[in-house]
Amino acid sequence: MPPNAEIDVPQFSASMTTSTGLSSVEARQRLVKFGMNIIKEEALPRWRVFLAKFSAPIPWMLEIAIVLQLVLGQYVEAAMVGSLLLFNAILGFIQEGRAGAALAALKKRLAPTALVCRDNVWIRLPASELVPGDAIRLPLGALVPADANIVSGSVLVDQSMLTGESVPIDASTGNTVYAGSLVRRGQAIAMVTATGSKTFFGRAAELVRIAHSRSTEQAAVFGATRNLAIVNGTVAALIVAAAYAIALPSAEVIRLALTALLATIPAALPATFTLSAAFGAQILARRGVLLTRLSAAHEAAAMDVLCADKTGTLTRNALEVAAVIAMPDFDRERVLVLAALASSEADQDPIDAAIRASAGASSRGTNEQLVRFVPFDPATKIAEAFALDRDGNELRIIKGAFEVISEMAQVPTDARRQVDELAGQGHRVIAVAAGMPQSLRLTGLIALSDPPREDSAALVATLREMGVRTIMVSGDSAVTAAAIARKVGIADTVCPQQQFSDELSTDMLALG
Repeated sequence: MPPNAEIDVPQFSASMTTSTGLSSVEARQRLVKFGMNIIKEEALPRWRVFLAKFSAPIPWMLEIAIVLQLVLGQYVEAAMVGSLLLFNAILGFIQEGRAGAALAALKKRLAPTALVCRDNVWIRLPASELVPGDAIRLPLGALVPADANIVSGSVLVDQSMLTGESVPIDASTGNTVYAGSLVRRGQAIAMVTATGSKTFFGRAAELVRIAHSRSTEQAAVFGATRNLAIVNGTVAALIVAAAYAIALPSAEVIRLALTALLATIPAALPATFTLSAAFGAQILARRGVLLTRLSAAHEAAAMDVLCADKTGTLTRNALEVAAVIAMPDFDRERVLVLAALASSEADQDPIDAAIRASAGASSRGTNEQLVRFVPFDPATKIAEAFALDRDGNELRIIKGAFEVISEMAQVPTDARRQVDELAGQGHRVIAVAAGMPQSLRLTGLIALSDPPREDSAALVATLREMGVRTIMVSGDSAVTAAAIARKVGIADTVCPQQQFSDELSTDMLALG
């Protein structure tokens, strides 16, 4: 489909059309004012990238060697060192160029589009052309293209990429949704409030861009060079002193001093580092790892602290049923069957999907026949279903927040304690009640969690054996984060973001 092709958009009710968007002329003016909706990358021209290979501490060593050899008249040796310098620059330039081209192609394929109202017509445009004030439509499964305020409708958005929270949140009129979030349920119209580097995601990306640290590769080369220079410098000084003592001509002493100085420069050492990094990059590429620069492998090898995100890195970023507590007169299977009846099969609600998956074949073989289903409503905090049993009796099922259901159904006295225990273990608790329409009973509690990946605990243990400190960084609640940390073998010492320092303990989690 062409980028500017008009598309068929489902008709919204009057309440869903509170914004008519911008005109094409106004949009172009705002695009000039605010810029493209992209995270700007300061890409240097290729020729400057190549010249930069000669302007770093390691190349400087070789350049000094070349100058000294030219002064001594050692033109062949100078040419050999120059060849090493050129070899290092070309090898690094080609390898990083290939990685950059691969990343650029991947970004181009993943470039998002957006449904935008321009001139009172809904069209699909590249997300990069959005401007503040644009009216955008957020359907099921859409990636939110910019920070925006919802003006009508409601959606369930997955913000795990931004916040580390594995459980999606409900957003309705007046709420803000952020660029990079994924719409899991519902649809809405929203007004763009920020684009590009002004978005929540863009500000985070800018912090990453300006963060710099000393290269461990350069530190290793300097360390080796320093030690060699100390030994060779001492020997050279003794040789020059001996030459002066035996009354060697001044010209010969100067020549001898320059030769001794040249000997302290390990001309082949940078080439050795470059070759080893290039071979390592090829091995990693065959394993599906793309290095954007040759020194990245050395940086990873020199790591002593690993800050790992929780959601999607140490965990699967997929909810599943962790426990089911059945109330008296009910069992686990019955609770899941009733919950599955009050769960949507069409929507991409992760909670409903986890419950239906856990119920499995039991929900398909139930005796109840579903008559009517009311999806989850953020206002009421429940989903509702009406079914008929084999005798034709009506059964009402509600599923949602315990606080709401406890006011609508009969609840055992110790149910509150059980909810608190499950929440204390880092679970999200869903209550299920069923019965005659006017006489509901709590049937059970379903605990949901984002479980750790199968290899997370082993990875943390391996890193600890290698002397690498592991810190889990999460925007989730302290209780949930601590529960996951314990499961993967990280101590549950919580460090709030206000107390971040360089003196973090060996294994801990940090709340961002």
